[in-house]
Amino acid sequence: MVHLTSVPNDDVVKAPLIEGMEKIKIDQPGEDEVTASVYGSRFAAEELPIHSMPEREMPKEVAYRMIRDELSLDGNPVLNLASFVTTYMEEEVEKLMSEALPKNFIDYEEYPQTAEIQNRCVSMIARLFNAPTGSQDDSSMGVSTVGSSEAIMLGVLAMKRSWQNKRKAEGKDYSKPNLIMNSAVQLLREKACRYFEVEERYSYCTEDRYVIDPAEAVNLVDENTIGICAIIGTTYTGEYEDVKAINDLLVKKNIDCPIHVDAASGGFVAPFVIPELEWDFRLEKVVSINVSGHKYGLVYPGVGWVVWRSPDFLPKELVFNINYLGADQASFTLNFSKGASQVIGQYYQLIRLGKRGYRSIMLNLTRTADYLASCLEQLGFIIMSKGAGKGLPLVAFRMDPKKGHHYDEFALAHQLRERGWVVPAYTMAPHSETLKLMRVVVREDFSRARCDTLVKDFKLACQTLDGMDKKTVQEHTRHVKKNTASHKAKNSHPHYRNEKHSLQGKHGKTHAVC
Repeated sequence: MVHLTSVPNDDVVKAPLIEGMEKIKIDQPGEDEVTASVYGSRFAAEELPIHSMPEREMPKEVAYRMIRDELSLDGNPVLNLASFVTTYMEEEVEKLMSEALPKNFIDYEEYPQTAEIQNRCVSMIARLFNAPTGSQDDSSMGVSTVGSSEAIMLGVLAMKRSWQNKRKAEGKDYSKPNLIMNSAVQLLREKACRYFEVEERYSYCTEDRYVIDPAEAVNLVDENTIGICAIIGTTYTGEYEDVKAINDLLVKKNIDCPIHVDAASGGFVAPFVIPELEWDFRLEKVVSINVSGHKYGLVYPGVGWVVWRSPDFLPKELVFNINYLGADQASFTLNFSKGASQVIGQYYQLIRLGKRGYRSIMLNLTRTADYLASCLEQLGFIIMSKGAGKGLPLVAFRMDPKKGHHYDEFALAHQLRERGWVVPAYTMAPHSETLKLMRVVVREDFSRARCDTLVKDFKLACQTLDGMDKKTVQEHTRHVKKNTASHKAKNSHPHYRNEKHSLQGKHGKTHAVC
C-alpha cells in the first residue's frame, strides 16, 4: 500500500532545518568533479536534493553512497516483526531476479518463457487450492498481480460484475451491491468497496471473538449481496475463519451467494500445516481465492495471485483481448507494465522447495510461534492467537489487566523499539476496540535463536518499564508520539486528514501491518 504524499509549498522548502540557521554563513565547497573519496567531494558538504532535481549530475559512486547512507536510517527488515513480507531469499534466486529486472512482464511476444513461467505458477497454486481439474469441462484460471491488494480488487470486481449481470438478466435493480466481511479486514477490502461503489456490511468482532460469525454473515445476505469474504489468516490474530461453516449454511438455506477467500497470508501455510482444513475450492460456494506470494509464498515484495473456479465467475467483458507489442493476449489486471522478477522468484521457490520444503518451513515456523507463545505466557501475557497450526505462525497477545501495570502495550512496543525490534501495538477491530494487543509475525528467517533473543529483550523491556513511575512512563510515551508519529505524517496532505468514511475514521480502528 503506497501512501499519498503532499507536495510541500515553497515556504516549507525554503524554511531552515532549525530556526536561526539561515543567519549562519558557511563557506561553500569547491567545484571539484573527481575525488578519491566520496566524503572528500563537495557533495558530502552539501544538502542532498530534496524537492527539485539538481541542475547537474553527480558521480555514480557518490550517488550510491549518499542514498545508502540515507537508507541506513531505516529499520532492519529482519527485526521488523510487524510485517508478513518476506525478508530472506537464497542468493541463487536473488541473482535470477536481478537478471530479470529489465524485463517488462506484459511483453509476452518478447519474453514468452517468462509468460510460460507465470502459467506454471498459476497451475501449481490452483492445484494447491484444490481447483477442479478432473475433467475437460473444468477450466480454472488465474493471474499474477503486484500483491494481494490488486488480487482482492480483481476478485471484488469480478463478483460485482457477475452479480450485476445476473440482476440485469432478471430485469432487477443492480445499483446497490454489498459485500459481507469481518470488521477485522485489512484496509484494502475497505478500499475495494469504496473504489468500486460496493456497500460494506460487517460481521463485527467481540471481545472474545475476532473472526467472522458464519451465522451472522449468512443472515446479512440479501438480494444485493455480491458475495461473502472470508479470511484464511486474519491480520490481527492470524486465525482461520470458518469458511466451511459459511459454505454449509449457504447450501443448507439454498442461498445463491459466492464466497471469495482472502488467503493473502494463510494460502501458503494452511495447505502444508493443516491440509485437512476445508477452506478452498473443495467447498462449492468458493469461487475465487487470492494469495500473497510475497508473504508466506516466500518471495520478496511485489507479487500476488488470484484464482477463479471457472469462467462462470469471471465475466468475459472484464477481460481484454489485445494485441500488444506483437502478441495477442487476454488481460485482466488493474495495471499493465510490471517487472518479471517476482514471478520468476515465485517459480524458483515452488520448484526449489516443493511441497516437502514448504511443509518443513511452515512446520518450523509453527513450532517457533508456539514456543514464543509459551514464553510470553510465562511472562504474564494473555495469548489471543491460536497455536498448534490452527492459525498463522504468529503470536498475538495482550497484557493482563489484573496485574495492574502502569504502562500499556504501546509503551512496551516503544521500549522494544529501542533495541531495534519492531513489534506493533494496536487496538482491535470495531466493537472490540477497547482491547489493545501486540503481534509478532514469525517469518522464515525468525529462528529459535533469534526468538530467544526477543524473549530476553521482552523481559528487559518489562523490567525497565516496571522500574519507571507512572508519570515518567506517560511523559516518555508523549515524547515518542510527538517525535515519531508526527514525523511519519509530516508529508500527509492536511486536506485528507481526519476522514470519517473508513473503519478507522468511524471507530478509531488501527490497522495491523501486513
